[in-house]
Amino acid sequence: MKLLLISNSTNAGEEYLQHPKEQIELFLKGIKKVLFLPYAAVTFSFDDYEKKVQKRFSEMGIEVESLHRQRDPKKAIRDAEAIVVGGGNTFKLLKMIQQLDIIETVRFKVLDGTPFVGWSAGANVACPTICTTNDMPIVEPDSFSAFNLVRFQINPHYLDAHPDGHAGETREQRIEEYIAMDPFSYVVGLREGSMILVDDGIINLIGPKSARIFKQGSAPHEYKVGDDFDFLFE
Repeated sequence: MKLLLISNSTNAGEEYLQHPKEQIELFLKGIKKVLFLPYAAVTFSFDDYEKKVQKRFSEMGIEVESLHRQRDPKKAIRDAEAIVVGGGNTFKLLKMIQQLDIIETVRFKVLDGTPFVGWSAGANVACPTICTTNDMPIVEPDSFSAFNLVRFQINPHYLDAHPDGHAGETREQRIEEYIAMDPFSYVVGLREGSMILVDDGIINLIGPKSARIFKQGSAPHEYKVGDDFDFLFE
């Protein structure tokens, strides 16, 4: 199984998909066309999303074919060289995936070795559920169950910040609430500019920042690039 799960599409002051471009190009080496799932888009069209992603992927020599243009979504997935899932609103993304009835089609395709790239919401849906997203539930999916490609949960855009004057919960406290309800899950707080690479049973953290990992019964712990992440498969 080959997964590239990216915290965010855009770093502050950079162009869209600039920071992960090198890793995406390396990950998709030899692939000429990818199937893109644009369904996390809310305030702009799927056509516009496809064009936005195509602009960056053209620099890699890769054609982007959006699933929303396909008359037979399941066949398009089965025929895909690689699957790419963009960010946006995770609840909207999952609801449309469920309406198309493609969760198992994507899951079996990726488990069979087809490369999968997802950023932000696209990384969330690679997890067992979307319960660790940061997004507002603007629509109601049938359930929170997602592609279940990995056993752990991801919290993209993870922040340590607690702004002055803010009396609400921190991101860490929200994740601690989640693991209190699901004590068997690991949650990876994936900071911006970082990504997780899963390749043939090996997990690596890529990027300039450490990841903060949560598990009920243990104190949150920082893991850096080069550390052993195999325990996430447990």
